[in-house]
Amino acid sequence: MSISDKVEKLLLRAEIGKALTREEIADLLRMPPAWAFELFAAADRVRKNEVGDAVFLRGIVEFSNYCTRDCLYCGLRKSNHAITRYRMSNDEILHRAEYIRKTGISTVVLQSGEDPFYSSDKVCRLIEKIRKETKLVVTLSIGERPLEDFKAFYQAGAERYLLKHETASRALYEYLRPGCLLKSRVSCLQFIKQLGFETGTGNMVGLPGQTFETLADDLLLMKSLNADMLGIGPFIPHPNTPLAGMENDGIDLTIRVLAMARLLTRNTNIPATTALATLHPQGRIFALQAGANVVMPDFTPEPYRYYYNIYPGKEKIQSPEIMVREMTEELYKIGRYIDFSAGTNLNLDHRKILH
Repeated sequence: MSISDKVEKLLLRAEIGKALTREEIADLLRMPPAWAFELFAAADRVRKNEVGDAVFLRGIVEFSNYCTRDCLYCGLRKSNHAITRYRMSNDEILHRAEYIRKTGISTVVLQSGEDPFYSSDKVCRLIEKIRKETKLVVTLSIGERPLEDFKAFYQAGAERYLLKHETASRALYEYLRPGCLLKSRVSCLQFIKQLGFETGTGNMVGLPGQTFETLADDLLLMKSLNADMLGIGPFIPHPNTPLAGMENDGIDLTIRVLAMARLLTRNTNIPATTALATLHPQGRIFALQAGANVVMPDFTPEPYRYYYNIYPGKEKIQSPEIMVREMTEELYKIGRYIDFSAGTNLNLDHRKILH
């Protein structure tokens, strides 16, 4: 089946960097499955031209699964009383950071639920210690915080901050995240970008009530924020949440959104997420062949890794050592290679701080 003239023209415009409207993005996302490979191939060519064949690694340490939020889809929600809660000690976190450094990886991602136990001062002392003892680039993924906290984290030496917006639909966002406001999320993202952080956002694909048009809104928001990193993953509801049992759309639509993100944002860093690997053994490779250029092995030690159960199946993901070894072999087959450097986004001119 040949690709339609309309879709072919839209893909050509997207590949050469022309702006697309909300409706045009939605049209590309809804194209028939038999044509989707054209979208993936275009995104892969843009990835190669804009960021090259390297695949960068980020080592994740999930140091706390306490969370004050009650999101309808997440296993860490405060109303999930079936979960075993934990907080890693500073020594445990530092030990994992040192282990990440010994593997050659240059970036540690400190991730947690929104846990007020970790005051600004506690987080800053942890950042400073990791920077001093390991020289790793520190990425934080710890949710919304007061604006003064973001300043303090930046001054303490954190260089990257991940804060997924999840969905650009205000109604859907505020339904899925009770007590939270989309405008507050976006304001946080704008502020951390203005501070000078390499800023990451992203969305979930396959949410109940989501449409091709709202997915187009997600992509346009990512572009307008001038984000440096985009985390795009499938909706996988946890069994101990109100959305338990709801079906997702598998990985095809998620890969389509990821490919569109590459076409629209050009040289951002886009990970092949762990959630994709949960849905399909080749999920990461599919993403890497459709525009992704980052992989994030999970260095959270046992038993904590099992308890950081944000969606079902995550606890079955292979150890980071095995994952990196197998990923190296798989990448070789598709003409890619692992780069252990920090992989700073090309859009970032220099670090600046607001006073």
